[in-house]
Formats: sequence, structure tokens, C-alpha cells
Amino acid sequence: MTAAVRPQKVLEIAVILICRKSLCCSGFTVKPDFGEMEMHDGGVYLADNTLVRDALLFFALFCLMLCRNAKMQKRFRMAWSRLKTGLAIVMATTVAAVSGVQAQDAGQEPKWRHGVSLMDEPKLPADFKQFPYVNPDAPKGGVLNLSGDGTFDSFNPVLALRGKPASGLSMVFDTLLKSSEDEVSTSYGQLAEALSYPDDVSSATFRLRAAAKWADGQSVTPEDVVFSFEKIKELNPTQAGYYRHVISAEKTGEREVTFRFDEKNNRELPSIVGQLSIVPKHWWEAKDAKGQPRDISKTTLEPVMGSGPYKIVAFSPGSTIRYELRDDYWGKDIPVNRGQYNIKTINYTYFADNDVEFEAFRSGNIDFWQETQATRWATRYDFPAFKDGRVKREEIPNPFRATGIMQALVPNTRRDLFKDQRVRKALNYAFDFEEINRTMMYSQYVRVNSFFFGTELASSGVPEGKELDILNSIKDKVPAAVFSKPYTNPVGGDPQKARDNLRQAVGLLKEAGWELKGNRMVNAKTGAPFSFEILLSSPQLERIVLPFTQTLKRIGIDARIRTVDSSQYTNRARSFDYDMTWVVWAQTLNPGNEQLYYWGSKSAETDGTRNYAGIIDPGVDDLINKVIFAKDRDDLIASTRALDRVLLSHDYVIPLYYMMAMRVAYWDKYQRPQNLPEYGIGFPDAWWSKDAAK
Repeated sequence: MTAAVRPQKVLEIAVILICRKSLCCSGFTVKPDFGEMEMHDGGVYLADNTLVRDALLFFALFCLMLCRNAKMQKRFRMAWSRLKTGLAIVMATTVAAVSGVQAQDAGQEPKWRHGVSLMDEPKLPADFKQFPYVNPDAPKGGVLNLSGDGTFDSFNPVLALRGKPASGLSMVFDTLLKSSEDEVSTSYGQLAEALSYPDDVSSATFRLRAAAKWADGQSVTPEDVVFSFEKIKELNPTQAGYYRHVISAEKTGEREVTFRFDEKNNRELPSIVGQLSIVPKHWWEAKDAKGQPRDISKTTLEPVMGSGPYKIVAFSPGSTIRYELRDDYWGKDIPVNRGQYNIKTINYTYFADNDVEFEAFRSGNIDFWQETQATRWATRYDFPAFKDGRVKREEIPNPFRATGIMQALVPNTRRDLFKDQRVRKALNYAFDFEEINRTMMYSQYVRVNSFFFGTELASSGVPEGKELDILNSIKDKVPAAVFSKPYTNPVGGDPQKARDNLRQAVGLLKEAGWELKGNRMVNAKTGAPFSFEILLSSPQLERIVLPFTQTLKRIGIDARIRTVDSSQYTNRARSFDYDMTWVVWAQTLNPGNEQLYYWGSKSAETDGTRNYAGIIDPGVDDLINKVIFAKDRDDLIASTRALDRVLLSHDYVIPLYYMMAMRVAYWDKYQRPQNLPEYGIGFPDAWWSKDAAK
């Protein structure tokens, strides 16, 4: 064996393999001849070559030990001497790469930005002091008692398909960028003081603030960012889909991290990367107080450490959590945080029953309430604290100025029962919104007729102009009706209209192979009854769905309601284990990559996505790409309207209703900003306790 060793060749191969292992992932292609190395767009970090150096030294010593005679040792030493020149070239080239990484593209100097917007340039200048809607002199202190639904069993912020994360957990962690509630799809630096990306948006580099610290005093590093990104993509299928076009994250400077994309000119990618919650690598890789290794792939009820303004100080599993404002929070005075995080203590108490939860608010045990029941809003605010002014309530339209809503009952097309569009359309004819709105909701709502309801992105009329051109470009992949027939919901509200609608429903079902036999709707071929279950997450939804099931019974359909607790519902929704369910999709004014896991064909087969309907359609896929790669605002609007129109034309959902204002009630112990943000209410971050001001 010893006589067969060829020292020079072995060392050459070792260098090649080690360099490939260490450098290829950083943008290098290493070939056998050191003079033929190529650097792709991007660069490497010098520390990688420490690994190369150490590995080579170890390998050389190992090879020398293998040699049984002086002649062989001499050969290895000669080979090593020649290869040191090559290693020096590797090191020098890497240094050059580090120096030039920020250029991002050949010949392009980096443009560092203090914020990023999908609409236009950010409104606030680089030297802004705070967001316009906050009070920079707001006092710190006081206690805020909030409520949660159901239960919780995890403080792990990364997982999606295991456990139910605790409410308020996001307060423990910072993100690279922080959104402004005064602008649409605009964010400014939080952990990152600046970001940079080339003209073709093929990557994005974030420069971390030197002052950014974890709660234990250690600095937030690029390694933390890389770790967070990689674990989220590995362990969270929903986020893996959301970040599917972000192919890597790497350290490219002492305080810099670069994300690389597998497509160009997707202007949304730098923004969504900025939304990542960053977790501490060193904490997750250490042992807990009991000496056990932590495991980020599992749920945990150990209070997690973050870099954010709050920390977990007490909890009762599944029942209560207490967060406290950190006095040593590193970011209290940076512009995006000034005037915010004013409440000293925030408590969450969980309730299994919504009515019990409301009673806790009425009695003063809960301080803030967002109302979702029209009946309760109209009839239940008659308690003494409301009458004497100790409880205030408001209807605030701000959050919906930049939000499109689709609330619907969603048939699961993964089930054979709902694969036929005529069946889905028939079910919509059986939903009498006008009657339900009048008799049960005090006529407070309007019927939803778009997946982007309430925004300029909603389709209407027949397509024209740029929208028509887009639809014509995929004419063979979309229903012919989209070109000539606007989407409309059936209209009920009186006995005659209700009868006409049911007659239409029965006709559609007959076309789809169903027939009425006696008082049962059955499959004309098999005789199987038309029967399905509607999965709900709360008893309060039953009062709306029950009239629908009663109407379906009139045409022989057996629709049963099944209400489960929040944990069961979450697990079943994640795995698409339902026949039909109640869903709300919220859209921004700048739709993009999230559309892939709302309606994209691949997301239909991936647990944890929001493709609850199970949509698999090439025309929809093409339109999603047109939305993502829209060249300008006009192109985005036209592409989104085309997508909306095609989604509606397939009758994937039974649209419900919405009220385009947030109904809130709160005890008069808190002060909100005089001028609320244009697109939000700033709660709880920008509110403060009146007790703290005394």
C-alpha cells in the first residue's frame, strides 16, 4: 500500500477537494489548475480559508506519517512546497473577493439604502428620527392584559407544522427590517442599518447594526442571520415556500450577510427577506439550564432568548404568558423603535370559549377587544363600564385601506366530491347572504366578490386594456367566460329569489351527475349520497353556517358542521384534512410571492400552505408569475386583476362577507397616538399607559 502512494497527486487532489468543499458554496468554481479559478457574482469570506489552511496542514502531516522511508517523505515535502504557492493564490483571491463583494455586479458600486418600498421610494429620509404617528415622549410603564384563543404549547418561533406558538412571541425577536404602518409595503432598518441590491435584484446584502445585541449581551451576527434563514427553510414548509426563490444566505463581511436569489428582477425579495425573525445561533446550539442540548426542530416551553424589546418572564403552559419590557433593550432609541414599546408588562390569558373571553373583557380582566360578531357589537355593549365611559369603542377603517379581503367557505378540491366546478357553483347558489345579513348581522356587512376585495386590485366589469392583453397571452389556459362575463354572486333575500337560486343549484348538480331521489341528492351512477362535513374553528361561526346547511338540506344535501378546538383545527388545516372549511385571506396592495402558496399548483401538495382549496391550474400559475414579475405599478394592477378574474371564474370558493373597518373596544387606561397611522392602529406598540404618565 505504501509503495502505491503518489504524494504530489494525493496532495493536489486534497487541495482541490477541500477548496471545492469550502469555496464553491461561496460563489467559486475551483478547477484542478489553480490558474483557472472563476469567481461568480458575489464572493466569499476569509474565514473559509482558515478551514482550507488547517485542513491542508493536517492532511500533509497525515500523509508524511504514512511514508515509511525517508525517500517518500522527501517527495511529499517537495510536493507540499510546490502546492504552497497554489494555496497562497487561493488566499489572495479570497481576500480580493472579500474586498469586492459589495460591488454585487461587475462594475456596479453598491447603493446602500435605509429602507425599501415596493410602491416607490420610501417617504422618510435617511436621517428620520421616528415614524410620524408615534409619540417620541411617550412614557414607559403600565400593564396591558390581552387574550388568546384556545391554547399554546411552544415558544419556538421557527416551527409551523408542530405545536401552537404562543401569542406575542414576535415581541421577543427583531427582524432585519421593520414595516411602517404609514406607508404601503415599505420597511426601514431594524437589525440592519442598511441594505443593498443590484439593478437586476439578483441578491440583497444587509449590513447589521454594530449595536444590535441579544438579551445576553452578545452581538447579533451574520452567522445568526444565516442560521435563522436556513432553519426556517428547513423546518417550516410554509416559509420554505414563501422563500423558495431565496436560495442561499452567506456571511460576506464582518457585519454583512447576502441573500442570493434564483431569479432576477423580483423586487419583492429584498423586502420579504427583511421580514425574517432572527434567532440566536449560539443559544439554540447550547444546553439548557438542565444541561440538555436544545433542539430548534422541536417545540419547547423554555422561555426563548431574543434581541427584541420584550422577554418572557412567567407562564402557565397553555394558559397564561407574561412579557416584560427589557430595560437593556439595545434598539430602544433607533428611529424605527423610538416612541414604541411603551407598555412595561403585557399579559396574555387564553380562553377556550369566545363568550367567556368577552365576559372577561366586560369585567375588566382583559383590556382590549377586537370585535368580530355583528350581533354582539349591536347588542352586548350595554354594561356599566361602557355606559359611563370607562370603556371606549371605535370603528377604524385604517387597517383596511391597504388590505384586500377574501372570506369564504372553501370546498377542498382534493376531495372527489368538489372537483367538478358545477358542484362548487351550485353550493354558492344555496348560500343566501342577503337573508343572513338582514336577520343575523344587522345588515352591517357587504358580500365579498373578489380575492382582493376593497382594493384597486379587484377585478370588475369585463377585462380591457393591459389586463385584456395579459389574459389574451394565456388564452388557451383560462376559461372563455373571463373575456365576456363579469363575476357576480347570486342574490337572495326574499322567498322568490331563494327558490330561483335553489332551482339553479339543482340544475347544475344534475349536469354534474347528481339527481334528487325522494329527499336525497345522490350520484346518478353510484347512488352515493351527497354528504360532506364543514370544519370550523369556533362555535361563533356555527350561527352563520347553520342556515346554509339547512338550505342545502332542502335540496337533499347532507352538510354537517364539525367544530373543533384551536389545536385540532390548526393540525387539520395544515394537513388539508377537511371537506370544506372557513378561510380568510388578507392581501396587501403589493401582492407577490405569497400568491404562490395561496393558489400555486405546487403549494396544493405541500402541507402548511394556504392553498386551502387545492388549486392546481396552469393558467393561475402563469398569472401568479406575471404578478411577481410585474415591471411597474400599472403592470402589477393589471396582472392582479387578471389573476383575480380567473380565480373567481373557477368557483373555487363560496364568498362570504366582510366589514371594511376594525371594530375595537378598550378600557380607558391607555392613550393612543392622536393621529393613527394611515394603514393601521399602532396597537400595542405605539400606545401607552395613562398610569405611566402620572
